[in-house]
Amino acid sequence: LLLPAAAAATYKQWIPNTNFETASNWDKGRVPCASDVVLFEKNKVVSVFVRSPHVLTDMYLPLNGELVLASGAGFAAFDGSWDPGCVSGETVRFADKHHAWFDPTLWQAVSPSEELEPSGRIFSVDEERVPCRYDDVIFQPETSFRINIDSSQRVINVRSISLMGQEFSSSEAWAGYLRGPSAPLQFHGNGTLQVTGTGCSDKSGCSCGNAPDGHRICAALLRASGRQCPALTCQSPLQPLGHCCEVCGATISLDFTPYFDLQKYRDRLVQALLNQPKYAGVRMAISKVDKAQTFLGVIPRSSTPLIQIVLIDDGAGVQTGTAAEQLASDIMEHITQHGEALGISSAKMEVATGSTLSRQVGSHASSKITAGTVSGLLFSLLLLGGILFLYRKGKLRLPTLRVPRPWDRAEDLVSPAPASDKGFDNPMFDVEPPSVDPGEETGQEVAPKDHQVFYLNPLYDASETET
Repeated sequence: LLLPAAAAATYKQWIPNTNFETASNWDKGRVPCASDVVLFEKNKVVSVFVRSPHVLTDMYLPLNGELVLASGAGFAAFDGSWDPGCVSGETVRFADKHHAWFDPTLWQAVSPSEELEPSGRIFSVDEERVPCRYDDVIFQPETSFRINIDSSQRVINVRSISLMGQEFSSSEAWAGYLRGPSAPLQFHGNGTLQVTGTGCSDKSGCSCGNAPDGHRICAALLRASGRQCPALTCQSPLQPLGHCCEVCGATISLDFTPYFDLQKYRDRLVQALLNQPKYAGVRMAISKVDKAQTFLGVIPRSSTPLIQIVLIDDGAGVQTGTAAEQLASDIMEHITQHGEALGISSAKMEVATGSTLSRQVGSHASSKITAGTVSGLLFSLLLLGGILFLYRKGKLRLPTLRVPRPWDRAEDLVSPAPASDKGFDNPMFDVEPPSVDPGEETGQEVAPKDHQVFYLNPLYDASETET
């Protein structure tokens, strides 16, 4: 049973319906009976499938809606005869429920035969619980529904859609259905549902494509669970990509080469490791995800695809995450031994358990030199060679860099000599001052010793102003 579960669950089935015979669709929690009055609010837009005949006292229909009748279904007026199973005679209103496409609690993974996949060992991160761009969407036959497809994406792509016993696997056929009268009653909102007819052709897997609506998925999930994530007993819990809440356990991020095959690797992990009895309480999610890259940790730059493995277990208290940690260690050891042959170039493990005070990190990198590494080295050599060629031809001038020498710095650090009272030499006027004999009288006044010695200004000729 594990092998079908290990395969990517590409079939997603919508759970709720708007059928007349579904008790939860009525405000009294039961299907209307003969003595009841059925009320559809006049402004309510509905699509209601009716499986069987019904007898009613009265029924008020909406201004915009449809009743889809199965073979033999219909309505008849109550003739007043006594019915022991219906004595209430109440007004029963059709419930106004708002169901959103990006609510992961309203979808379930099924097999191509529309049987539920075995639950337990393999799970999906929250963004992948909603139909991904290469998934097949199934609405159960003989059911009606109404879904809000508000989205942050202009188009919501899926591979195919099956509804009302019809399968639409091409954009042309789906466009024809959207032009019909039922589609506007079944799908509403600002998004556009598109059938592509194409599946994932990359053997390394394809990312889900629901990241732009991740906030809608998490809001719906938290609303269903009381608007908060479950309390965790581990220190420094992990935040898997595409998952709404943090988890205890382990995550492994794999960088891969063109030789990597996600399906084969998933099957190998299930058969060789996850199936071991000691890991009976461990659950695993494995898929390709896009990790956002930023410039300086702030500006979004691009995204890098990687394979993410999420491991959680049913341990409690200090044992929380310990089995997942052991399985993660075994996977890392397996990568060390067989990673290159499997197309895994590097791996990084993070662990958070009830017995750890801080997050543990481990990594493994393949020693194989990839073609990208060689190409990068060749490009760098060609760039340096081109710069050298242009420099030798004189077409490129490189700035001169002055490398400071130790003795230069030592000279800079020497304190300047104290100021002298002898003045300084003017470099623009190199004239020796006349010597003065201390005992000789001159026409010029000798400056006292406690004053600075003045210098001759070469721009001022004193002879022209003497009288």
